Amino acid sequence: MWNSRPVVIVVAPTGAEVTRAQQPALPHTPREIADSALECVDAGASLVHIHVREPDGTPSANPLYFRETVDRVREGSDLITMVSTGGSVDMSIEERLTGLDAVPDLAGIETGSLNFGDDLFITSRADSFKVGALAAEAGVPLEAEVFDVGHVHSAVAMMESGQIAGPPRFNLVLGVPGGIGATPEALDAMVRALPRDANWTVTAIGRHQQRMLALGLLLGATGIRVGFEDNVYLRKGVLASSNAELVAAAADLARSLGREVATTAQAREILQLPRLARIGS
Repeated sequence: MWNSRPVVIVVAPTGAEVTRAQQPALPHTPREIADSALECVDAGASLVHIHVREPDGTPSANPLYFRETVDRVREGSDLITMVSTGGSVDMSIEERLTGLDAVPDLAGIETGSLNFGDDLFITSRADSFKVGALAAEAGVPLEAEVFDVGHVHSAVAMMESGQIAGPPRFNLVLGVPGGIGATPEALDAMVRALPRDANWTVTAIGRHQQRMLALGLLLGATGIRVGFEDNVYLRKGVLASSNAELVAAAADLARSLGREVATTAQAREILQLPRLARIGS
């Protein structure tokens, strides 16, 4: 399963759950999120996964914030922009879709529900179909965000039926309480459920991150994801000073295992993305 292609490093700078009490450097505003993403370019990131926040740090569904963030990233770099349609656990599916208004290069799609810590994260089949339909209408390619093997199977079924258009792209999320665990056996089960031609990224939460990213790289992952959304520590007991520091560490890990780090142009080719998604394209 060895993959000799350069690895796509994804940065998720903000997420919906982490607070500044946990990570004082967490970006909140569109300018802060975009600036944090731009700092990650030289460190090795080629794709930014975007959530947005209100000025007080609470999760937001404001489409203006998504547009401003995407625009600022594009003004300052050629980073691939990706918006979340996961939002936060208390958002409706309509609120979770507002990032598509920014016409990013890529968007996530959840294909199942799960316990999310002490909360419920609900994504019905109808919700998934709605995300797929609206993304197709906007000309925005999709990546399936999967938290368990059943989510992979659901995504594959949607791809085979044309409800998720384009080549298969997956983000395998391990270690979320309520989702699949961050273990070699869990990652193996997820990978075995993928289509043979799938591009897949590994995301692992907190203390599990380093070893699961390393295992993903050895198993042939297309990409690995880091950033404050997933882990605020550089190593045990040491808070990262920035998202860029986490990206640089991920790039060092990839190179130490014989994988070069993809440029943005290489990442677009690997992920089979058009130069820029356009409404109606």
